[in-house]
Amino acid sequence: MKYLRALLSLAVVAGLLFVLNRPLGPAPALGPFFNPFSGFWQNAESHNKSAPSQLTLTGLKNEVIVKYDDNGVPHIFAQNDEDLYFAQGYVLAQDRLWQMDFYSRVAAGRLSEVMGPLALDFDKYNRRLQLPEGAEKIAEALMHDPTSKMIAESYAAGVNAYIDQLTYKDYAIEYKILGYKPEAWSPLKTALVEMVMRKDMNARSDDYMMSNALSKYGKATIDDVFPDYPVEESPVVPVGTKWDFVPVAVPKVPEMLQASVNTRLSIEAENPGIGSNNWAVHGSRTATGLPLLANDPHLGLSLPSIWYQMQLVSPSVNVYGVCVPGWPGIGIGFNKDIAWGMTNVGSDVFDFYQIKFKDASRKEYQYDGGWRPVTAKINEFKVKGSASILHDTVHYTHHGPIMYDEGQKPFFNDTPVGHALTWVGPVAQGNSLKALYLINRGKNYEDYRAILPFLASPAFNVVFASNQNDIAITSAGHLPLKWKEQGKFILDGSNPLHDWRAWIPVEQTPYVRNPQRGFVSSANQFPADLTYPYYLGWKFAPAERGIRINEMLASMQKATVDSLRLMQNDNFNVEARRILPDLLKILATDPSLKSNKGYEILAKWNLKNDPDQIGATIFERWVRELRLAIWEDDFPSQDPKKPMLLPTRDRTWAMLQKQPTAKWFDDNRTPNKVETANEIVITSFKATLDSLAAKHGPINPATWNWGIAKNTTIKHLVPLFSAFSRTGVYNGGGGNIVNATKEGHGPSWRMVVELDKSWPKAYGLYPGGQSGNPGSIFYDNMIDKWAKGELNELVFLKSKDEKHPKIVAETLLKK
Repeated sequence: MKYLRALLSLAVVAGLLFVLNRPLGPAPALGPFFNPFSGFWQNAESHNKSAPSQLTLTGLKNEVIVKYDDNGVPHIFAQNDEDLYFAQGYVLAQDRLWQMDFYSRVAAGRLSEVMGPLALDFDKYNRRLQLPEGAEKIAEALMHDPTSKMIAESYAAGVNAYIDQLTYKDYAIEYKILGYKPEAWSPLKTALVEMVMRKDMNARSDDYMMSNALSKYGKATIDDVFPDYPVEESPVVPVGTKWDFVPVAVPKVPEMLQASVNTRLSIEAENPGIGSNNWAVHGSRTATGLPLLANDPHLGLSLPSIWYQMQLVSPSVNVYGVCVPGWPGIGIGFNKDIAWGMTNVGSDVFDFYQIKFKDASRKEYQYDGGWRPVTAKINEFKVKGSASILHDTVHYTHHGPIMYDEGQKPFFNDTPVGHALTWVGPVAQGNSLKALYLINRGKNYEDYRAILPFLASPAFNVVFASNQNDIAITSAGHLPLKWKEQGKFILDGSNPLHDWRAWIPVEQTPYVRNPQRGFVSSANQFPADLTYPYYLGWKFAPAERGIRINEMLASMQKATVDSLRLMQNDNFNVEARRILPDLLKILATDPSLKSNKGYEILAKWNLKNDPDQIGATIFERWVRELRLAIWEDDFPSQDPKKPMLLPTRDRTWAMLQKQPTAKWFDDNRTPNKVETANEIVITSFKATLDSLAAKHGPINPATWNWGIAKNTTIKHLVPLFSAFSRTGVYNGGGGNIVNATKEGHGPSWRMVVELDKSWPKAYGLYPGGQSGNPGSIFYDNMIDKWAKGELNELVFLKSKDEKHPKIVAETLLKK
């Protein structure tokens, strides 16, 4: 009997080993995951963990020294450029390999391979956006240039040198949870990472919602309610700047398509959070007599962070800044002589075309008086937990993919059914690695301008400063040469005049050098005033951030690093300054509000979105409610059949101040009553207080203050891994505030550089940490300082031999 029990025990153990070492559907195999010698336990890092003193790596030409400072930032010293980018790839992979892998899978449409059916529709959408095809074109361009080929291949070799050393115990926790292992890196994967940035910055459109409004109200009304330029604006290039070029011929404006639209859409936020601030101050306005430069790109706040700090040194370069994991070089940063930063231009580069099919078979479509064939491509998907290969058929016109055919449900509700898409992502090539190579080594204004032909997409407002006392800003990138309002509405896919035909010449995109006012800046607002000869789009980011930045810079004398740091954290609400006095006057006409606590708080508010301010909580919620109350009946944003875009807040406030009797204040959903502007203002204010009370309880400084109500959260890249996120980050700001911190978006990297004839000083940090490992002290160690608006002094070493008190470890990479 005892032998039988022994055999049964062995059988149970064998069965458990069999089960635990095999994936359970989309879940990982539990045996390796819980193994105490190689499982997730190994991802906890000791506070005393230090870098190895030396490593032997196949692929190096010479020895490389990597010094680490007390913030986990690597300073790489190589004897040639090939080894420099090899080491950059290796060191980045040490800290962020899973993140790099994640980005590449997003663009390749391959997340469902490791996450299962949950990610399938997202993968299909990204394939339909042609992210993989765009990456292939980028990679091909990289391989045609000797410099970018060297960078991409050396970087990939460094990443792979790290991957080749890994065993299961070394894998990032995300690999273990999801149950898969790293793949080899390649130049194509670097191109895929670039396509993720193109998508995040440029893949959005208001075309269909605007066409719905056009078909209902006609062109004259739409021109009034949705003007092509805001009432209040402070453009990137100062008003009155003379353009020093002869414009090329602009396409003639054809007859506008005014088709009705019957597609499923939902409103997109006016300010989705993909923005940024940057500025440079000329030496005539600084304490040192040489320029200062600041940049804080506003992106989705994530863990791991989108940025990684590094210093790269070889005989040809010594540069410090941040890069996107998976993308070689330094994207935003400085060297001995220059500094640069970037914000998103936000031009209209995403257009839908209405397709007229010959018949119900939808095999041919009308174009230029004839018929063209619709082609098809079948995308294949390997889905974790499924034994079969899934297929998705996408139809194409010469404009691009028909994103969704009739009967298909779009991944995003603002993607129309039965329409083709042309957007900048898969068609603009450029060579970003060559651009970064050049700017990293730049010494002067001429070197800065030399990068412009290589910048394609996303288009950036590239701010620049040098120790020769030059400052400049350029809206750089591939911007389509359009007729006025091309892409504001649905375009006619049968009319050749509606096609994209050319790009604005790179030397004629908006720019300014050393303007008389003594500073340059951008905050995603209009790049130029109406004298600029080319059409860039009808709607950019709201003007408030740009207005406030330019006001502060215009009054600034003897600026210092701290002057600019304080600017980056400025919480003053320009929108409240513009409209709140008028709103309060209207509220004062209602006797029931005279003793209302919410009204009293708002009347005494200092107009700053500081974290302890209840006034900011009330105002931010109220203006959202008020805009909906005014417009939602006439421009229904949530209509499942014909949704429309709400008019901008700029147009709303201009109407409230200058057209108080406009018909739009009447709510057409109440046919027996005519509402006035005053009624809408008062009722929306009361509704705001009611909704805030329902969420936060009675007015209380502990629960109603802006820092609590806003509830900034820095989420892990995979929302399911909520345990690896940081919630309740207490700070001020807001979408239209210079400190543009919202619930999940905000300054993803703050940097201030003080240029000098000998050696610059620089300061910066981002809301995260250098390590992608949640078990590391360097995973989120900078978040608290970031929330307080502080900056770290950046360790910029002159040479490998420099002694610096903040350098705490050193690794020798040997061939």
